[in-house]
Amino acid sequence: MRENLINLAYLLSAILFVTGLKGLTHPRTAVRGNLLGALGMLVAVVATLLNRAVISFELILAGMVLGSLIGAVLAVRIQMTAMPQLVAVFNGFGGIASTLVAGAALYELRATGPENATIEFLVATTATGIIGTVTFTGSIVAFAKLQELTNIGGFTGGQIASALFLAASLGLSVWIGMEPGVADRYWYLVAVSAVLGVLLVIPIGGADMPVVIALLNSYSGIAASAAGFVLQNNVLIITGALVGASGIILTKIMCKAMNRSLTNVLFGSMTTGSSASADEVYGGKVKSTTAEEVAMLFDGANRVVIVPGYGLAVSQAQHAVRDLSDLLEGRGVTVEFAIHPVAGRMPGHMNVLLAEAEISYDKMKEMDDINPTFAQVDVAVIIGANDVVNPVARTDPKSPIAGMPILDVDKARTVVVIKRSLSPGFAGIPNPLFAADNTLMFFADGKKALLDLNAAIKEL
Repeated sequence: MRENLINLAYLLSAILFVTGLKGLTHPRTAVRGNLLGALGMLVAVVATLLNRAVISFELILAGMVLGSLIGAVLAVRIQMTAMPQLVAVFNGFGGIASTLVAGAALYELRATGPENATIEFLVATTATGIIGTVTFTGSIVAFAKLQELTNIGGFTGGQIASALFLAASLGLSVWIGMEPGVADRYWYLVAVSAVLGVLLVIPIGGADMPVVIALLNSYSGIAASAAGFVLQNNVLIITGALVGASGIILTKIMCKAMNRSLTNVLFGSMTTGSSASADEVYGGKVKSTTAEEVAMLFDGANRVVIVPGYGLAVSQAQHAVRDLSDLLEGRGVTVEFAIHPVAGRMPGHMNVLLAEAEISYDKMKEMDDINPTFAQVDVAVIIGANDVVNPVARTDPKSPIAGMPILDVDKARTVVVIKRSLSPGFAGIPNPLFAADNTLMFFADGKKALLDLNAAIKEL
């Protein structure tokens, strides 16, 4: 009877997970989808605690309390600019949890009888160890890069080293299968996989971090699903499969947005340099402006499009940009936000940032929807974006970002770029948009520039 109730609860959890995931596909239903997913997880946890195999409720309760406290502190204190780092860490925690679960299962097998080990169990256990550990160490490297704790990149022979460590991990998996009672061998597999995770992520540059985060999220789901096979837990299998599949789909979307293959992201690199130097592109052509001049531009505009970038997140200017939008709309100006899929440091970074400032989802336009209309835009305001608005992606086949879909802001009647300097983006190349005839550069911190601009508009 109890077993049937647990399975029914797991089925309910799976339904809630699928429904919640469906809700996350649109900003309007994202909050409800998140709540449904959380409810599904609560049902799954409670159902698991009803299992007779639970040995110590005290330890489980202590872990839940400690984890809840850590999660609550992070939720309250984390800055929006650090959200990509937090997601990377969460991916890593998911991976290492699966690794530890598989290791514990091997030790339990040693106690109950190694001769009972099946091929399915051993494959699932070693797969969990490899994928979970790669997810953990890869996520730690991603966190360090995003937090700018390290700028270490790839090295000569790095791909060969990755291949050797992958081969070693597969060899160790076979070794474990030959004598499953020797559970200590599992930790050799974990150690080798840990190095493999570092080697796989180290050469990937900052521009590709949205793809890496999505892929690591998928890895954590696959590891959890494999751990479900180890434990013969249906809800863990389903949940992990959902996370793994959705992560792969998101990774594909990110690659398409950058016009790059996943293989190129993982094993290639976005080369730096350009056919033209910064002096050649900018020399004598850049026109700076002031808040008062930009305010006068808005005074005669009918349609304004704002393009948020990572600089907006760094300066915490999302509330100031909402105030700008409200001021312009109060004067009868149509205001929209053009969102590039890989703007920022994680998928959906700009959407989350603007939503935090209570900007209507209806104003956030996807790249494919807004690009055909830029010729009808009076003023395009770019706040801290660079590579995603660089026209050389369309015009220079030798450019490292050649072919990458970009926001066609250069087609607007007037472009205002709010940026601290002419420093390049992740691709490391100059942006001729900054020197275009229809572009004005507003050199300032994003938040300060917007506050000054709002004050100037009020004085008109």
